[in-house]
Amino acid sequence: MTTSVYAMTTNDWARAFQERGFSLSGLHFWLDGLYKDSSLWNRHVASNTVTSLRQDFDFDLPQISKILKSEDGTVKFQMQFKDQLEVETVLIPFPKRYSICLSTQVGCAMNCSFCYTGTQGLKRHLKAGEIVGQYLKAYEWLLQNDAKALKPSVVFMGQGEPLHNVDEVKKAIEVFNDTKLIGLGRRQMTLSTVGFVPGISQLKDFPKINLALSLHSPFDDERSRLIPVNLKYPIKDVMQAFDELPFIKSSFMTFEYLMIQDFNMNDEHAVALEALLTGRKAVINLIPFNPFPGSGWKRPSEKEVEEFRQKLVAKKLRVMVRSTKGDDILAACGQLKIDQQARNYVR
Repeated sequence: MTTSVYAMTTNDWARAFQERGFSLSGLHFWLDGLYKDSSLWNRHVASNTVTSLRQDFDFDLPQISKILKSEDGTVKFQMQFKDQLEVETVLIPFPKRYSICLSTQVGCAMNCSFCYTGTQGLKRHLKAGEIVGQYLKAYEWLLQNDAKALKPSVVFMGQGEPLHNVDEVKKAIEVFNDTKLIGLGRRQMTLSTVGFVPGISQLKDFPKINLALSLHSPFDDERSRLIPVNLKYPIKDVMQAFDELPFIKSSFMTFEYLMIQDFNMNDEHAVALEALLTGRKAVINLIPFNPFPGSGWKRPSEKEVEEFRQKLVAKKLRVMVRSTKGDDILAACGQLKIDQQARNYVR
């Protein structure tokens, strides 16, 4: 398979130039042309260089096959790749800048019971260029609709378990982080995992990013009902894997906690969360469950959400409640899936 130009860092491009005998003096203009304005190539890059590189690398981006817009400003894109498989990518509005929620796999193998994607199964891993390509297409659409929009942040929280596709996700993050390419800093990238331990151990070699764990219960029996991979990698092993990362003690980590009515929001859960997280630089992100077609779990009331938040605050834990965005177009947390039912679902 031909390498995607969007899977290459500045160092990769420098090697490509040197291997072909091209002058590095044109590298800066080549990169600016690739990510900003391709007309720069006509003025500052030798024509034989452009011709050669166009022949040797893949310049294709995913195609947007469908766009759904939420009343709250969230936009969901269906992105189609060369093999006609699709994923969903979500542009989420926030007060200062947008975030783009990226998918890392077509489907997902984790089969979490709270997640619509899990019912799809895993079709294949995405390549780094396909992950970066989602960002570029969504950002291009954003600029066409809001020319003054700041460069969006990235959250790896779309379809798929990022650490189940760790090598390609790492390469994509290196491209995002590269100051001569997209130039996103640590605070602008967040990777969320359900606790796939083999991938967690490899985070030590990643560029520095924000980390989030889909926790959802401090009890292994309950968590295994929500996240089957917990049977293989229980909470204790997951936390130990994070503790072994060299940078984790100096960084705040987010623990995502999906609130499900009559399941994981009582006093015992608050006590167990206190025992698990006290002494850690942790933020608990409370997420009211977002229903999807066929889901058996129920969303708690606003009163129940606030009562549980107060229980955690009383334990001196750092807590925030995530506002639900895009649930009217199945674009909220846990609602992403490519199938006919999801395509037709608009509330």
